[in-house]
Amino acid sequence: MKVFVKWCSGSLLPNIAAIKKQVFFGLMMVLSVVATVMLSFPLNAQITPGAGLASELRGVWLTNIDSDVLFERDRLKTSLQSLDKLNFNTVYPAVWNWGYTLYPSKVAAKVIGRAIDPTPGLQGRDMLKEIVTEGHKQGLTVIPWFEFGFMAPADSLLAKNRPQWLTSRSNGSRIVKEGKHDRVWLNPFRPDVQQFIQDLIVEIVRNYDVDGIQFDDHFGLPSELGYDAYTVALYKKEHRGQAPSKNPRDPEWLRWRASKITNFMQRVFKAIKATKKDCLVSVAPNPQRFSYDYFLADWQKWERMGLIEELVLQIYRDDLNVFVQELEYPEVKAAKAHIPVSIGILSGLKNRSVPMQQIQTQVQKVRDRNFAGVSFFFYETLWNLSQEASAKRQAGFQQIFSQPAKYPNLITGWKP
Repeated sequence: MKVFVKWCSGSLLPNIAAIKKQVFFGLMMVLSVVATVMLSFPLNAQITPGAGLASELRGVWLTNIDSDVLFERDRLKTSLQSLDKLNFNTVYPAVWNWGYTLYPSKVAAKVIGRAIDPTPGLQGRDMLKEIVTEGHKQGLTVIPWFEFGFMAPADSLLAKNRPQWLTSRSNGSRIVKEGKHDRVWLNPFRPDVQQFIQDLIVEIVRNYDVDGIQFDDHFGLPSELGYDAYTVALYKKEHRGQAPSKNPRDPEWLRWRASKITNFMQRVFKAIKATKKDCLVSVAPNPQRFSYDYFLADWQKWERMGLIEELVLQIYRDDLNVFVQELEYPEVKAAKAHIPVSIGILSGLKNRSVPMQQIQTQVQKVRDRNFAGVSFFFYETLWNLSQEASAKRQAGFQQIFSQPAKYPNLITGWKP
């Protein structure tokens, strides 16, 4: 018996240890295979949809200028579906252009005399409601864009019916050329003009399930204007009877007008939030120096005051060095540390094709600097108006946005 026990302890026990070791390694191999299989499943099979996606703005402006995307229901629906398939996540549809609303508006009907732009393709339908409904169905963020701001065509009903609302240069002239078009500007310092613009904005926020509202430089005023009788009288009242400088770029005269526009921006922000607190306020201006000097739009101050919840900086430059330089200015970096700052990139114009290679390079420069994303001006030039083949352009955007990404929403937890 003693010999048997000694034999067992010397022979079987080491074998049992070896067996345990083999079982352990076998279990580890099985767990490794299971983990590999699990990781091969689509992300949405493992987590709540969107929870694990990267955050990046992928936007595009939809406009009624040099584009017919808004003018037919099925075309619009198909376009939104195409954007979703290419992993875009945000659209900025124009809703205020050429002196008209592009949606049925009771405010416009009362002030202008027409409830909607007279273009045939907009009649008998609510384009904005269609975009909100189909856009949200496709998972797109919808932020209507007040493209014309205080600007209107010189021959528009608005300009003809409300001539007292228009502002002028020091010589009394009102026409401002925009390309070949004659424009006039509503006086942003008049209470009745301010109320009209604010009423249009609140009307959309109240009646449509939009995710935000966007303004640009046209929410300011060309700095050569502001010499109408009303504004001059207001300036004199606040400066002991002294008239404004005849030099439209005089620093004090610039500051005073820009400050008044900032005050209105603050009022509009409060009105939007009082109507719908989770409606984002987005601004898509030119770089600060141009916006302030030429349009009295002091977006740097607006951002510091907390009046901007999304900044999409328009940098429409062909020269890559100049493009990159605009990304590096202190006010841009300061905003980027506070709110989602994305870059507006030119994808082309009616008579100006921008190569896909240039677009891809600019997107990469933006990503290299950790901006919140990009938006393209404008939809029609993504792949329809281009010297490059439509299929090639779409393949290029598919390469840029190879995976889905969620919209960087400041209100729902975006962090710099």
